[in-house]
Amino acid sequence: MNQIKKLFAVVLLMATAVSASAKELDYKPFPHMFVGIQGGAQTTWTNYDQLKLITPTASVYFGGWFTPVVGARLHVNGIWNKGGYDDLAVPDFTYKYKYVTTNLDLMLNLVTLFGKKDFYPVNVYLIGGIGLNTAWDNDDAYAQKLAMPLAWDGTRLSHNARVGAMLEWVFAKHWGLNLEVSANSLNDRYNSKIGNKDDWSLTAQLGLAYKFGFKKGAKAVAPSSVSTVGMYNDDRNTDAVAATPEYATRIDTTWYDDVTYKEVPGVEKLEKNIYYEIRSSELADPQVEIDAIADFVKSHKNCKVTVTGYADKGTGTPAINKKYSQQRADRATKGLIKAGVPASIITTKALGDTVQPFAENDKNRVVITVATGDGTTKEKVVTKKFRTKEVRYQVK
Repeated sequence: MNQIKKLFAVVLLMATAVSASAKELDYKPFPHMFVGIQGGAQTTWTNYDQLKLITPTASVYFGGWFTPVVGARLHVNGIWNKGGYDDLAVPDFTYKYKYVTTNLDLMLNLVTLFGKKDFYPVNVYLIGGIGLNTAWDNDDAYAQKLAMPLAWDGTRLSHNARVGAMLEWVFAKHWGLNLEVSANSLNDRYNSKIGNKDDWSLTAQLGLAYKFGFKKGAKAVAPSSVSTVGMYNDDRNTDAVAATPEYATRIDTTWYDDVTYKEVPGVEKLEKNIYYEIRSSELADPQVEIDAIADFVKSHKNCKVTVTGYADKGTGTPAINKKYSQQRADRATKGLIKAGVPASIITTKALGDTVQPFAENDKNRVVITVATGDGTTKEKVVTKKFRTKEVRYQVK
């Protein structure tokens, strides 16, 4: 049951996706009539190898959809059938006979029943109905009367109760392709044997349906000016006034967010790290970090720059590390001055290995340069606004 629910959910999703991409119909899809043909295979369940009993079958049908959910049809199916006998007393054999089933079926569209629209190109129909089955030409079975005493001769009439499902794709206004699978309950003696329960046949068919009898869809009336020249409010013009469309005007209001940006003064900050090899205080080449700090100072006001040198604790001694951190900080400061940063705004510090800014030991051979300055940032400003539009529509 869960698999069936999942399959139906997939079909409904596919039908919704195809319907969403389709153009608006210029006709009313319901009600309409249809006529169709089908062809496929069928078998009747019995105590014999079912694969050996599969025979071709064909159908014609005529009906109509009265609403998006409910339809009905007259369905005629036949013509070949086969049975089989398997018993230890005699060698097994098969026998052929013919049949025609005429059924009146009720159809229920599950996609429009559970969907939000009246029309989908892909649909699943639940089918149930009742009718009569006529079988004849049972000579093969009747010739084996000794083995099959219940084999009938002449013509046999039986009820036919049907339940099934159809998957249909409406690929054009007048045409649809379908796949139908149905189970049919017949008289117990239909296949010349008695099993104390109805015989069941299973039918699977592909079909093509032609749809017709559509009504034209309602078209939108374009606004137009109404002339009253030559009209008089008396009995002579009553018909003319009644036939003239009447229009009204309304004002539609649409709210929206108007987004602007304003510059807000504030303190901006830029931090750059210059890393060194072990026992080295030479600046990296090129001096990308130095140049970035210099550019920041040139584009901001009231700037201050702090240069702090460090050494890794994993190598050397505190005295040696203090020396290297001082050399690194001094050389970074000289590089900043050379790049155009005023010496008066630079503060240089060397902390040796007393502070380890990073968890990874080798990264602590570093000079951290922090520049701050007055600048401006863009702040988003959202204002609620509305626009109005005059809409003219037909009221009569």
